[in-house]
Amino acid sequence: MLISLMFQLAPSPQTADKSDLYRLLVAQSRALLEDERDPIARAANLASLLYHQLPGLNWAGFYFWNGSELVLGPFQGKPACTRIAWGRGVCGRALASGRTLIVPDVHAFPDHIACDPESRSEIVVPLAHPSGAPFGVLDLDSPIPGRFDEEDGRGLEAIVAIYLEALAP
Repeated sequence: MLISLMFQLAPSPQTADKSDLYRLLVAQSRALLEDERDPIARAANLASLLYHQLPGLNWAGFYFWNGSELVLGPFQGKPACTRIAWGRGVCGRALASGRTLIVPDVHAFPDHIACDPESRSEIVVPLAHPSGAPFGVLDLDSPIPGRFDEEDGRGLEAIVAIYLEALAP
């Protein structure tokens, strides 16, 4: 009930100011995840929320680190690459660096892994266990060049922090 009410009250993603949109997404994320501790269930709902509420996306999802590579997790969009090596592509580099990567033109990014040729820009937020050990990444793609900026980075990092709260002992 809370979830359906939450989306009925949400402004249209196309008409909301970006900072207002992220404030709303942070509140929705917190409400959506508050009673769920399973990392896969949390990721599935977050991927859906972001895909349907952020304008201009063609993919939103998670990859999880299994100790040797990133493995595809819950997502929304077209089928995707299932495994990514440490340091490869935007996802592997974000995980290795521990920093959010914003790529305005994926075709100009060295070693970009093209899962969907329609993707033109990408943002990847790394996930880490409370101990600091790599856990995975949140990856968003867009067919719009330059779709993501620092405000997206800050907003998505806040949402990732909510997701990671369940990993704390």
